[in-house]
Amino acid sequence: MTEDSTLGWLLLTNDDGIEAIGMKKLVQKLNSRGHKVVVFAPKDNHSATGMRINLMRPIEWRYRDDLFQSWNLSSPENVKLLELEGSPCDTMIVSLDGGLQHILPDIVPRLVVSGVNLGPNMSQDSYHSGTMGAAREAGLYGMPAIASSLASFDDTNMDIAIDSTVEFVERVLEFLPMVPQNLRRPNLDFDQEYLSNWPSPDSLEFSNANESLRSAFFQGDLMLNLNVPTDWSGQFTSTRLGMRWYRDAISIQNDDSHSTATFTIGAASIDHTPIGKSDCDAVEVEKASISCLPTWPQTHPLAVDGQILKHALEEDQKGYPAWFNLG
Repeated sequence: MTEDSTLGWLLLTNDDGIEAIGMKKLVQKLNSRGHKVVVFAPKDNHSATGMRINLMRPIEWRYRDDLFQSWNLSSPENVKLLELEGSPCDTMIVSLDGGLQHILPDIVPRLVVSGVNLGPNMSQDSYHSGTMGAAREAGLYGMPAIASSLASFDDTNMDIAIDSTVEFVERVLEFLPMVPQNLRRPNLDFDQEYLSNWPSPDSLEFSNANESLRSAFFQGDLMLNLNVPTDWSGQFTSTRLGMRWYRDAISIQNDDSHSTATFTIGAASIDHTPIGKSDCDAVEVEKASISCLPTWPQTHPLAVDGQILKHALEEDQKGYPAWFNLG
């Protein structure tokens, strides 16, 4: 296998399952545009599982070559389809911590893309989302990662999110190194300028914030979260997490004796509190929201400093984060 065929693969997963419409259409579009794609996705739907993982239980995987014909792929030699009987985070742990090297030893993934999810992943969804959980897990393993979602549960609008996601992925590939710099984190560099100085109270000053943000993304310490409205204007915008409130999230059904009840979780309504530069507000004005989110918790030694994240809200004319632009 030549170096060209070895490198540059996109590693795809999701939380809706390998046969979900978002996965099918994303693979088709990326394949038609000449990208090499390896899918390592859950067998079944694992929506809202967050970062759930299966411990001490054998997890089966299998090829899904049966999908090639029904997906009508133009260049199937550049596509590998595998499913795992596990969660979205399981797929990333297994693939990045040795599983992919065991199954397909000549493939080196360049970027992880999780999605395209059916349904929005904004605001507090970042805690529950399996789509975002998989991207964050990839970051923990030192991989640059994107989570992408259609901000609607109507799958007739999925093509809009696919177009936006592929455009976004191709923009990221313009500046992303061909080989991941820190896969499985062989090196720990605590001198990176973007790292939080907590618990020191001193404010940091950054000699080159854009370069630091790129480095954080390359190292897996910063992930990108994309949400695409159904009526997308073609414009992107750089955002932070917004504020949405799930109201009347449970339905209650009493039994005949009224001594027990059945509870079902599923939000009946969502209240939105407007916040400047938020993902929720961006989607409402028909823009695709790009949020740059730290991979690690706030007090972790590898957490991205909160002050530098302000620079992640700076954007270019297209709405991409300004740090995408080299120089």
